[in-house]
Amino acid sequence: MQEHLFNTLFANQTPSILILISATLFIAGIVKGFLGIGLPAAAMGLLTLVLSPTHAVALLAIPILFTNFTQFIKSQHRADSMKTYWPMALTILLSIFITSFFLSRYPTGLLTITIGAAMVIVALNGLIGWKLRLGPSYSIQIGVGLIAGILGGLSSIWSPPVATYMIARGLEKERFIAATGFVFLVGAAPLSLGLYLGGVLTNAILQQSLLGLLFVMAGFRIGEILRGKISQVYFQKAVLIAFFLIGLRLIAVGIF
Repeated sequence: MQEHLFNTLFANQTPSILILISATLFIAGIVKGFLGIGLPAAAMGLLTLVLSPTHAVALLAIPILFTNFTQFIKSQHRADSMKTYWPMALTILLSIFITSFFLSRYPTGLLTITIGAAMVIVALNGLIGWKLRLGPSYSIQIGVGLIAGILGGLSSIWSPPVATYMIARGLEKERFIAATGFVFLVGAAPLSLGLYLGGVLTNAILQQSLLGLLFVMAGFRIGEILRGKISQVYFQKAVLIAFFLIGLRLIAVGIF
């Protein structure tokens, strides 16, 4: 039944492309469940091989919203995170919503480069471990939120600035999960709404996104299970190296 529905919603795609799309969503779900971040970055690099960048961004709208909702609801320190990081969250909410309206007018080549650059930043930050120390001042939060919101509205990837800031705050694990879950969730809702009102997330793609959520959540659950069985250090490094290489490829495709 699920296979028939998938073939119907993606009627113009070949079986090999359908397999690639479903496998990509499944793997991206594993990455998200295991690391807590990385769903858009893991998916966009492969989805843009067979879909336009705007289609790929829209396809991820519902999975991004639902997985971040799940992450935040399961996290600790939810109230403290909302109280501390509301300036960043509000800035992301507004900037990502406004920017998403212009996605369809954004040059495809430049969008591909933007997505690739975001993936490279994610990878380098994780692999090199840039050491920054930042405080919770409103001005810094607004600046980070503005950069993240613009990037998120154009590429669906807004975790690099947010994750870098949270790491620079020196948060312990559970507070990091709660804070990023809150900020990511706040950004996911206006992204979906902006894409829909801007005509990028059409009714047809919305149905595709809802179906894709099944593959993502299946991977998400496996990722949660694997988190307690596999060394996170080695897995994270492998994922980050893959992000870096895919990001470089997207930048090259956008330029040439």
